[in-house]
Amino acid sequence: MNRPSCPECTLSETLAHAKHWECGVCGFEWPKTAAELGPLEVDGPRVVKDANGTVLADGDTVVLIKDLKLRGSSGVIKGGTKAKNIRLVDGDHEIDCNIDGAQIGLKAEFVKKA
Repeated sequence: MNRPSCPECTLSETLAHAKHWECGVCGFEWPKTAAELGPLEVDGPRVVKDANGTVLADGDTVVLIKDLKLRGSSGVIKGGTKAKNIRLVDGDHEIDCNIDGAQIGLKAEFVKKA
């Protein structure tokens, strides 16, 4: 990827950050354009899809599509288990829910909308 020159001092000593450029000489910062960000990094509403590609929303009911081992214990959640009233969250797991009275985080790729 070509790095742009600084609009302030016109030198090409630029540093790339996630959503902006920074001049290494004068310290000036400016935002990246939508073309430089790419399709996945442009701000917009977060869309979470289940294993079948159906868009999920807060309050939906989902069903596990496979058995999942619980991290940190010897327990397993069986495929076909329903989770009602899910909450979509940011982080490594997209879904927060209660299953059998336990608070659990799930990845959307392991559920389908009921």
